[in-house]
Amino acid sequence: MPKHLVLAGVIALGAMTFAETSFVDSAAARPGGCIKGAIVGGVAGHLAHHHGMLGAAAGCAYGIHKRHDYDRGTSGRSAATGPRYN
Repeated sequence: MPKHLVLAGVIALGAMTFAETSFVDSAAARPGGCIKGAIVGGVAGHLAHHHGMLGAAAGCAYGIHKRHDYDRGTSGRSAATGPRYN
């Protein structure tokens, strides 16, 4: 079996597992933040020509960004409106 098909299957399986664990109880769940993003990014980066550390760093940054957007959205104002200046 070609290596790129195996890689695509593993990444798809990882993405489905991440999505399943993220949305199990969406009423009380918050986005994973750095740890979840780093785990998924590290695995994907490792499978993409052994760039695990780069993938973990990118996944961590993305996780922090998603957590920040989620927290901003639950504070009563929309993330699309931008910052408020009083």
